[in-house]
Amino acid sequence: GAGMWAKGLWALLAALRAGWCLLPQAGYLHPDEFFQSPEVMAGDILNLQVYYPWEFLSSSPCRTVVFPLMTSGVTYWVIKSLQQLDICSSCINSYTLLVSPRLLFTMFSFILDYSVYRLAPFWEADPWKALVLLAGSYVTLVFYTRTFTNALEGLLFALLMVLVSSRKPDGSSAEPTSSPLVGIVTTAGFFNRPTFLAFALMPLLYWAGLIVDSQKGIKTVINHFLKLVLCACFTAIVFVIADTFYFTAMGLDNLYSIQKSSLFDVIGQLNEKMIVTPFNFLSYNLNPHNLALHGSHPRVTHFTVNGTMLFGILHILAIGAGFKMLKKYICQLIRVKSYCHGSSGLLAHSEGNPTLLLFYFVPLAFLSLFSHQEPRFLIPLILPLVLFSTSQNRAVKWKHIIIIFNVLGALLFGCLHQGGLIPCLLHLEQLMHSPESSNHPRHYTLLFAHTYMPPRSLLNIKKRDTHVEVIDMAGSEEETLCRTVEQRANNFTCNDCHVFVIIPGTVRATITKCGVSFKNETLIFPHLSMEDPPQIPFLFSGNWRSQLGLYILQLDRDQ
Repeated sequence: GAGMWAKGLWALLAALRAGWCLLPQAGYLHPDEFFQSPEVMAGDILNLQVYYPWEFLSSSPCRTVVFPLMTSGVTYWVIKSLQQLDICSSCINSYTLLVSPRLLFTMFSFILDYSVYRLAPFWEADPWKALVLLAGSYVTLVFYTRTFTNALEGLLFALLMVLVSSRKPDGSSAEPTSSPLVGIVTTAGFFNRPTFLAFALMPLLYWAGLIVDSQKGIKTVINHFLKLVLCACFTAIVFVIADTFYFTAMGLDNLYSIQKSSLFDVIGQLNEKMIVTPFNFLSYNLNPHNLALHGSHPRVTHFTVNGTMLFGILHILAIGAGFKMLKKYICQLIRVKSYCHGSSGLLAHSEGNPTLLLFYFVPLAFLSLFSHQEPRFLIPLILPLVLFSTSQNRAVKWKHIIIIFNVLGALLFGCLHQGGLIPCLLHLEQLMHSPESSNHPRHYTLLFAHTYMPPRSLLNIKKRDTHVEVIDMAGSEEETLCRTVEQRANNFTCNDCHVFVIIPGTVRATITKCGVSFKNETLIFPHLSMEDPPQIPFLFSGNWRSQLGLYILQLDRDQ
């Protein structure tokens, strides 16, 4: 009965994951969910006006193009082909541009579920309880359904754990037979995000230990390592060639001209400038000055804040178990048994749990060496944490806290956090592509202030079109914002020019001081800006919706 209940609950949570993706989710977690994949591919494949981040410029190539091509690139190519074949006359719109890459990532996220189902028996955890814990986590529902390189990193980490964890029918560990795949996954993860090496370290050491302990001959051991190295090198070559082609051509459109060149010309271009994006990434991020530009945090932020923010009580339980395990080993080393009472049972039931703790804390420790620490960097760790928490039923007694924590996390990050910006872009896209606007071309100026960077691709504007101007004021001060708004108000150069100011309700009062008037106001609710948080007293007043909303204000040209 309990098993059927867990299976039904997992199926419900899996349906929620897919359904919420299609709604779509309004929360905007971080600009990287757009600007490290969909935005770039929308410009290259669909020829839309986009903002290319610095990592994808030929002058500073720090991100591989292979994974964006395989994810957002494939989905955009599909909807483009459907429209060209007249199967779908308006396949390319703001909704499909937003949802199609997310839907592919949502489908990929079930690799996590497969990995948990495969790994749970190996680590002496109940498979369906582990699946419910995984599927009910807001990290799975929100972060793993977004186009983050961190989500891909988590999926590759899960595959690596599956590859290195195998057992014989009698329950003993089996000798690994997947050396080529281990090499391919590790290299692919390294090119996706070089930080993958921190996650891969413990699985690789575990894999190497199994091979050495298998008591095979030295030739067998060498054969395993040789297969891994050869496959890793081949995978690296594929990535380097693809990235070199892309960044030399700087965009997919220009690749066609390279394809028309002779083979010797192409080889010459590759030899001239081989681009290895992970090395450029490391070179940039190992410079403390560069990291400071993106924000510096105390080294303990991952341990104390980010882990708790993502995983709640599960992170706290893991820390407690880690300290108990450390205490036990210290006691064993100094052989003072009188101080070891109460901790001797920690490892009694499962030899796998200490290893799972290492799978969790070793990457956490390595990532803590860098001063720039964001919560999403830790999302791959959900897999070992779920397996550890489910073994010995550690999470059961905390189930009510876990449920409340994940419901609140899903609402905060899936709905509230910068939640008005994506609906705002979808609204503006419909406005600019309405029949009235199509019949009478208009010029639009969209000024965004105190919001996350708006992904231009969702406006669905072709590169050749010049009737839309996007100005991102970021967190500009009042004086700079007012000066820009006043300049736009005083420079209407045509009868069909429209200027919209998009700003959170918490800084709405700033615009009233700028000496301009507006003829239309649209409030999109909800929208929570942590950079400009609402004042608590206002949340209990009649104006609370304004504090948790995003305004689209149209300048009045007849003021």
